Amino acid sequence: MIDAKFSENKLHDIAFMGLRTAIGVIFIAHGMGKFNPGFVGFLTGPLGFPPEMQIPIALAETIPGILLIIGVLTRISASLLSIIMLGAIFYVKNAANLTGERAYELDLILLAASLVIIVAGPGRVSLANIAKKIPRFLH
Repeated sequence: MIDAKFSENKLHDIAFMGLRTAIGVIFIAHGMGKFNPGFVGFLTGPLGFPPEMQIPIALAETIPGILLIIGVLTRISASLLSIIMLGAIFYVKNAANLTGERAYELDLILLAASLVIIVAGPGRVSLANIAKKIPRFLH
């Protein structure tokens, strides 16, 4: 099996931790905002989702964000966040404008960062690396 090795440099591990933390904080902030009762109007109005979807959507951003920060199940969490970003780009914003009104530039950056996390994994500065009992494919 081919194993992707970026570098054994400590600076790379710190950079991966920084990327995971930044993306995790952004998704936690966005997910927590979706617990607000005003978000139901956005879901049921232009998107056409039932109001019961508010909690699962909020949790689908908040929980993976927390897992990214602590470095557990990072690839699975980043995969889930990538799917959410694809939905935001193509369903919510209809991939209409890269910049301007209903722009998807931030969503595209978050998607790209999530894809990097999927490829790079959690790095050595993570709870998954410290525990060593978590199977490698779940990192």
